Amino acid sequence: MKQTPVSHKLVDRLIKASGLDDLTGASIREIVKLVNELERESGTKYIRMEMGVPGLEPPEVGVEAEILALRRGVASRYPMIDGVPELKREIRRFVKLFLDLDVSEEGCIPTVGAMQGAMAAFMVANRSDRNKLGTLFIDPGFPVQKQQCRVLGHDYESFDVYDYRGEKLGPKLESYFKTGKISTVLYSNPNNPAWICFTEDELRTIGELAEKYDVIVIEDLAYVGMDFRKDYSQPGVPPYQPTVGHYTDNWLLLISSSKAFSFAGERVGAMVIGDKLFSRTYPDLKRYYTSDGFGYSMIFGALYALSSGVNHSAQYALAAMLKASNDGQYNFVEGTREYAERANFMKRVFQENGFKIVYDHDIDLPVGDGFYFTISYPGMKGDTLMRNLLPYGISGISLAISGSTHTEGMRACVSQIHKSLFPLLEERLKLFHKDYPGYK
Repeated sequence: MKQTPVSHKLVDRLIKASGLDDLTGASIREIVKLVNELERESGTKYIRMEMGVPGLEPPEVGVEAEILALRRGVASRYPMIDGVPELKREIRRFVKLFLDLDVSEEGCIPTVGAMQGAMAAFMVANRSDRNKLGTLFIDPGFPVQKQQCRVLGHDYESFDVYDYRGEKLGPKLESYFKTGKISTVLYSNPNNPAWICFTEDELRTIGELAEKYDVIVIEDLAYVGMDFRKDYSQPGVPPYQPTVGHYTDNWLLLISSSKAFSFAGERVGAMVIGDKLFSRTYPDLKRYYTSDGFGYSMIFGALYALSSGVNHSAQYALAAMLKASNDGQYNFVEGTREYAERANFMKRVFQENGFKIVYDHDIDLPVGDGFYFTISYPGMKGDTLMRNLLPYGISGISLAISGSTHTEGMRACVSQIHKSLFPLLEERLKLFHKDYPGYK
């Protein structure tokens, strides 16, 4: 038995106790639970790459704004479901200044994180036409969004986009859209977990096909501005964060404060609905809601039923952070650039110890450094790789649950790997590579 930081027997025992027969099917939170138990019983600090927990301090302007709101007594009052005016105004400004999109304040709606935004989007958009069945996921992607569809009883389709970039994307999308069964199409940009980014030409293709087949595009911007290969940090100055909103009226954006503002704990984000989609009517919505209006059904149907509003004080925090960004007083992109520096080092040290980057190119460019990257080890399938890394005090999640066809790989998140942990990571990877040389 190899000498490792954590005993193989303990790892095997806790995996067996968890009931996870195949780790490639385990959810993010199930892996988190398993690693928590391994740390507790072994007393060993893990290199934790399984969950996208922000690893930076939140902006002081947001913290102070929330404290002031609480002192004003907002905790005793229910917030309006469609959001406090200050926040709606700053969401509208943010979308204009950083995405170059014009939208009315009525379509700028706070949500309990982008997660709730996605749930509400499915509840309305996927019920807008009784003849359509559900969502097309452009994978790899965030696995919980598919779970949301399953919970709602919605059907979905998916495909791994890596082999369908550029000119290949249109025919692939159209093969699904032309069936007439797709209500919505969803993708993240930058992508979780591959960190690939759609080009303007690809976004134009998505938008034009959405118009042709009347499909609603749900664009997940959880990592807005975080393609660090370009500078999207200056308000009102190009380049702007790329968005499908320039190429279709059928758009809905999900914006998170968790990564861009390191504000995950307060569970506040935003849904932004284009004006034409917001005001559009769908008679089939009256099967579930009192109105056939898309925007009205979203606010007073789905969001009302889900949470009856968003944490009152957190709305003021997000408003303050957006205002500081909009006014050029806080550079939210620069505040997250450390993730790129961590990814650059981590990718290098993994590759020096026998690993491969799975999603290594963004069409004709190397994939950027950011919040996530993807790894594999020659000859090891996903479950084997995850099991073999755990005794070395290293954890991640399987690419299989993201919809990837590269089931031998893992997603690595850099957010919890502070630079102080770099020597420990390198030491453990060297030991792993020594124990598994030229693995076949």
